[in-house]
Amino acid sequence: MTADRSGKKFSPAAYAADMQADVSVTTSVATEDSADGINRLRAYTEEVRQMLSTPRGWSEEERRKYAEKLNRAIIGFPQERAEMLAIISDWIIRKRLQHVSFGNLPYGTLAEALFAEVIGMNVLELVLRDREGLEEVQVVGTRIFEVRDGKAAISSYRFQEVSQVERIQQNLVLFNNDRINPRKRWAEVLLLDGSRVTLTGFGFTAQPTLTIRLYTVKRFNLETLCRPEFETMDNRVRELLLVIVRSRFNMVVIGATNTGKTHLIKALIAAMPDEERLVTIEGRFELMLGRDFPNKNVVEYEAEEDDPLHGPRQAFKLALRQSPQRICHAEIRDEDANIYVRACTRGHEGSITSVHASGLEDVPDTITDMCMLDGRGMNPASLIRRITEHVTHIGFEMRMIGGVRKLARVGEFEWHNGVVKIRDLVRYEETSGRWTFPEPFSEKALRRISRVDPESYRLLMGMGTYGDSGSAESCR
Repeated sequence: MTADRSGKKFSPAAYAADMQADVSVTTSVATEDSADGINRLRAYTEEVRQMLSTPRGWSEEERRKYAEKLNRAIIGFPQERAEMLAIISDWIIRKRLQHVSFGNLPYGTLAEALFAEVIGMNVLELVLRDREGLEEVQVVGTRIFEVRDGKAAISSYRFQEVSQVERIQQNLVLFNNDRINPRKRWAEVLLLDGSRVTLTGFGFTAQPTLTIRLYTVKRFNLETLCRPEFETMDNRVRELLLVIVRSRFNMVVIGATNTGKTHLIKALIAAMPDEERLVTIEGRFELMLGRDFPNKNVVEYEAEEDDPLHGPRQAFKLALRQSPQRICHAEIRDEDANIYVRACTRGHEGSITSVHASGLEDVPDTITDMCMLDGRGMNPASLIRRITEHVTHIGFEMRMIGGVRKLARVGEFEWHNGVVKIRDLVRYEETSGRWTFPEPFSEKALRRISRVDPESYRLLMGMGTYGDSGSAESCR
C-alpha cells in the first residue's frame, strides 16, 4: 500500500475512479507538476509490480517459463523486454490510462515510465549494452565497476542515488521468489542465462551492493584455452592434462577470484568421456554442464547449505547411490569436506574440486582444517596423509599474469617422511613467457598411468622428462 504526499493511503479502487475523472479532464492532468507526476508514477508502479509478479499460466511449466521470461527481461534480453513492455501497455489500455501525462518527467509514454521503474535496471542497462568482454558488473552504493578480461575499472556511469540500487534489488528478488529486508539483508539470484547476481543490503554491508557475474557463452575446452586469444596453456601442457584426465587422478584447482578456475574445471570435464557418470554438487548452479554438454551423463545437484533436507550432506548421500564414476564438487566448504574426502577414497577416482588456498602446498592442510571442524576425534597427521595420497593427486594453480589467465603450476602431491611435497610437473616462467616441465611424474603416478592408460604411458616415455630443455620449441 503506497501513501501519497498528504499521507493518505493509496487505494486501487479510489485510484481507478480518479483516473476515470482524469481522462475526461485532460487539461488538468497536463498541468500537473513533476512532484505530482512522481507520486502518480509510484502508485502505478506498485500496481504494475503486483500485476507482473502474479504467476501466469495454467500449468507449473507455463508459470516457470513466465518467471524465466521476467528474469531475462530484467537482465536485458531484447525479446523478453519487448514482451514485458507489451504486457504493461495492455494493462494501461485496460485501465484507460494511455493519455496520462507526467509533466517534465523524462519518459515518452506511461508504458516506458513503468517499464523503467519495474523491469529496467537504470544506468546498468547502458553498461550491459556493451557485453563484449564484460564478465562482471560490481555496484557499491552509487558507484559502478566493470570487469573485463579479469580487470576491474570504474565505469563512466553511476547511479544518482542509493534508492535506485535498492529498487533494482527488490525487482530481482521479487521475480525470483526471494527477499531482501531488515531480517534477511542479502540474496542470491540465478538468471536464466546462467548469470549470478549477489545482493547485500544496508546493515550487512556499509552500502547496498549488487554484483552480476555474467555467464559467457564461449565454449571452453582445453583446445580453446591454448588459442592465442586466451594463452591459458600451450599444446604441450594440454597433452599432459589429457594424460591426467584419462588416468583418473583426483584433481584440485586453486586460484584467486576471476583467475579462470571455473573455465579450467569445465575444460577438464569436456575432456572426460561423455558416457561416464558424472555428478556435480554446487551451492549455486554455475557450471551448467547439462546445458553446455548435453551428451554427457551428468547429474547436477544444487545443495543449499541452510536446508538440511537439501544440503551438501544429503546431496552427497544421494549422489553416491547414483553410481557416479567421477564427482565434481565446485568448491570444498567446511560442512562437506569430510564427505568429499570419503568419496574420493571409496573408488570415485578422477574427481575434481576447488579450494581456497594460497599455494598447492597448503591444500592438504586447508582441507584437513575443514574436516577437523566436524568435531570427530580424528588424527590430523593421519588425515593429512590420507588427503595427500588419495584426495589431491594433482593440483592446478591459476593466476592472473600480465592481465591474462594462466595455468601457472601443475603439481603432483606426495607424502614423503611425514611431510607434504609437491612435484612440479609444469611451471609457467614469467621471465621467458614459457611453460617448463621441471620434474616428471613420480614412480607411483607412472605405475597408475601404465595401469589405467597404457597409451598415455607410452607417450610419456617418448617425451622423456617433458621438455626439460626449456626451448621455445619444446614449450609451444
